[in-house]
Amino acid sequence: MSTEVKVPTLGESVTEATVGEWLKQPGDAVAVDEPIASLETDKVAVEVPSPVAGRLESHAVEVGATVEVGAVIALVTAGDTAPAEKAPAAQPKADKALADKQSSDEIAALPDDKAAASGAPAGDGSVTMSPAVRRAVIEHGVDPTSIKGTGKDGRLTKEDVIAAAEAKKAAPSDASAPAAPAPAPVPAAAKGERREERVKMTRMRQTIAKRLKGAQDNAALLTTFNDCDMTAVIEAREAYKDLFAKKHGIKLGFMSFFAKAACLALKDVPAVNAYIDGDEIVYHDYVDISVAVSAPNGLVVPVVRSADAMSFAEIELAIADFGKRAKEGALTMDDMAGGTFTISNGGVFGSLMSTPIINPPQSAVLGLHRIEDRPVARNGEVVIRPMMYLALSYDHRIIDGREAVTALKIMKEAIEDPMRLLIDL
Repeated sequence: MSTEVKVPTLGESVTEATVGEWLKQPGDAVAVDEPIASLETDKVAVEVPSPVAGRLESHAVEVGATVEVGAVIALVTAGDTAPAEKAPAAQPKADKALADKQSSDEIAALPDDKAAASGAPAGDGSVTMSPAVRRAVIEHGVDPTSIKGTGKDGRLTKEDVIAAAEAKKAAPSDASAPAAPAPAPVPAAAKGERREERVKMTRMRQTIAKRLKGAQDNAALLTTFNDCDMTAVIEAREAYKDLFAKKHGIKLGFMSFFAKAACLALKDVPAVNAYIDGDEIVYHDYVDISVAVSAPNGLVVPVVRSADAMSFAEIELAIADFGKRAKEGALTMDDMAGGTFTISNGGVFGSLMSTPIINPPQSAVLGLHRIEDRPVARNGEVVIRPMMYLALSYDHRIIDGREAVTALKIMKEAIEDPMRLLIDL
């Protein structure tokens, strides 16, 4: 008896999604609630579980198809968990389309076992990979079967492949070991030959593009800057990092300091924590901080709720959990709903200065940047201090320049003198 697998409820105001990846192929055995497909929504990837135990009978839609909530995407034969007796399945259409985009010389350069793992059904050594991961495997020439996946259910992520490729390059050669056969050379592109590739934007990337462009079109964006001496925070972390980690089971990072400093400023300057709704301004007596996190499919902003009522440890634990789940693609729609203020840390990627764009309907975003030693004047002398540029982008329709500058100055002073965070000054 066949059971329909339907698109589940995706969240408030989300009515459709794109089929991003099939985790199970026709003939594969599935357990109850075992994910069989991954759907891409405007914000997150959502896995579709099997409603019954049995065997996947067929796919009703292809990778890349847009499906609505309640639509049937697959059929599962209930109770039949025995492997299907059938000839080796043909390569899925989506995988074939991706393979067609790769140059023939790249595919030819892959060893047989890697070619099998790149999308075609294989034996016991096959690895389930998304198109992005498969492409990374081809580009870096690594063996996916030798890499331990850190994604959900042990699946490979693009970061796993890149890390394995870098480790392979950094590994010292063993002179005593027999020389491995040289890989087949990849034919060089003909001189003057130029290539281009068209890849359909994911639903998440399309939404990011629309929201950011909408913020520019609808808000009166302006950015104010300041620089911040990180000496006191660095010294505090160094003095208490071991005790903090021992007591709370998490490292003491910079984000908790900036989150608490932002809470202090937003309480004193409520307009920075408000937003415009029609012809009204909505103020909040709480601070829900959206923290920009890099995920495999793009930037996501999960929300640390009531950050003003949380301790340093609670904030660090929440952010660490978001980072881990973003990498695994396990964030939910509820994780990213709401938010009254955003903090984005471009410094982890080496950014010196930027003008971040607000996250609608919010009215302000704090941009953090890399810390670098710079000469500054202190008490009439030039000294070297670890400095960071801070950027506060805001909607000038609701926040005046005086308010924005005041809020950023409060954050700067709280970071330079963390005692202010304890005495609410």
